[in-house]
Amino acid sequence: MPTVLHASRLPGLELLHRGKVRDVYALPGGKLLIVATDRLSAFDVVLPDPIPGKGEMLTQISNFWFDRTAHLLPNHLTGIPVADVLPASVDPHLYEKRAVVAKRLQAVPIEAIARGYLIGSGWKDYQATGSLCGIKLPAGLRQAEQLPEPIFTPSTKAPSGSHDENIGFDAVVQTIGADLAEQVRDATLAIYRFAAEYARQRGILIADTKFEFGTDEHGTLYVMDEMLTPDSSRFWPSDQYRVGISPPSYDKQFVRDYLETLDWNKRAPGPVLPQQVIDATATKYAEALKKLAGITLA
Repeated sequence: MPTVLHASRLPGLELLHRGKVRDVYALPGGKLLIVATDRLSAFDVVLPDPIPGKGEMLTQISNFWFDRTAHLLPNHLTGIPVADVLPASVDPHLYEKRAVVAKRLQAVPIEAIARGYLIGSGWKDYQATGSLCGIKLPAGLRQAEQLPEPIFTPSTKAPSGSHDENIGFDAVVQTIGADLAEQVRDATLAIYRFAAEYARQRGILIADTKFEFGTDEHGTLYVMDEMLTPDSSRFWPSDQYRVGISPPSYDKQFVRDYLETLDWNKRAPGPVLPQQVIDATATKYAEALKKLAGITLA
């Protein structure tokens, strides 16, 4: 059975950050312990109900992709077993599949997004302007249509409670410099192309995905945080893909659709989820893990 963890408690370790999903602790020697909890956020609100095993699934699928793409760009994993750094009073079984020991890097302050299909905020921008992040696209594209080539569409990294905003490549250059901006763009597109082809052969279309990058003390670029998960990507079942509609996906859209039926102002606190919604959401994540990585959650 998967473990369930809404919030980590690790006495003796310094908690640096508790995000929507991940709790981050400081470790000696310039390392971090990153714990993926089972928290679920929707409309920027963390919901009260955990999705059992979600953190384990997110971590395992990220680790799978980190390993598969290591030839394209180094990543933040150190390979140190999680059990080696946990306090003696903590049951390692609760954390071993949902946590990683990572390098402590300087985060690149943008969201690096690759899009292969026209959907979400990209579709809205295209309808309004015919462009996306300053990139002019062909006329007449339809919702969910595959783009002629994958494109790099960065956004701001907004503070908690705010929404990211799409920006052009020139704004990225102004923020982090031309050399690093080009490295981030090239890495984003290279990893996306590799992963999209791999996933397509396994019945999943990666419509778009978001990467986080960081640099070490030498300025070397790493991919970090999470990678190509249902939380950071749109995964579509290829057999249900149709141009002109928003296809079903292996992510928390199932929860969003349920919440849209409620009389809720999309502010904290979030509503309690029915058990059938929790179960169905967990099933969606498990399907993606199985199809992409061949891992069945035990």
